[in-house]
Amino acid sequence: MKNKIRKIITATLTLALTFSLAACGKTAQNDPGADKQPDQSQQTTEAAEKTVIKVGANITPHSEILEQAKALLDEKGITLEIVQLEDSITPNTGVIEGSLDANYFQHVPYLEQFNAENGSDLVSIGAIHYEPFGVYAGKTTDLADLPDGALIAVPNNVTNEARALLLLAQEGIITLKEDAGINATVEDIVENPKNVEFKELAPEQLVSALPDVDVAVINGNYAIEGGLHVSGALAVEANDGLAAQTYGNIIATSKEKENDPALKTLVEVLQSEQISKYITDTYDGAVVPLN
Repeated sequence: MKNKIRKIITATLTLALTFSLAACGKTAQNDPGADKQPDQSQQTTEAAEKTVIKVGANITPHSEILEQAKALLDEKGITLEIVQLEDSITPNTGVIEGSLDANYFQHVPYLEQFNAENGSDLVSIGAIHYEPFGVYAGKTTDLADLPDGALIAVPNNVTNEARALLLLAQEGIITLKEDAGINATVEDIVENPKNVEFKELAPEQLVSALPDVDVAVINGNYAIEGGLHVSGALAVEANDGLAAQTYGNIIATSKEKENDPALKTLVEVLQSEQISKYITDTYDGAVVPLN
């Protein structure tokens, strides 16, 4: 009797197990996604294959332009991380220390000045755009009405002050020595018929200083950030002049990375027709593509 009961129990369990396996097999066949679960290891591998580059940049217009390049770089297997910085020292020291792969905020004369002062060897790997300097109205709203002894605010760093002086010379307010060029200083002024005086300020302070001066010569990016429009400037650097040829904003990196493929691709994208169109359509002449 015991043997008969044991046989019945064994048969019942076998039948139940067979039914359960059959049901599982049927579910797998009926569920089209059952054998298509995400392969997390594959996704991780694909993410790891993306090259990541970190670029330090001023907010306007540099970070904004870089944002437009993100999708184009992603298509090429490059992830762009933008580190927003508002001073003119940290973007370079970040590259030197290795926390940044490159930066986008400066022109070559400033880069060369920085290298000379800091014993560094940062290099330009491509010019992207040009920001025309403008003379903006403070107490005086027309350069023809600039009074004798007028106070003019200019940037206080060497390269940008020279650029401001060249613009004032372009407008006939002062005359510089013939060979002054991009290294001009106030010592190179040979004629100053209106006896203008200069107030040297950090570039980011120029807009806020306008109520206290007759006019100010302001960098394009700081003019934009301050709500000024190049179309409203009293005078603007000529697009075909020495300044346009010299002061293009560049991608800079370390000597060791100047041939880095990802950084070269970054420059190619930033010089592309898509980015040039964005710059032209967005900045109303305050930022001019160089390609």
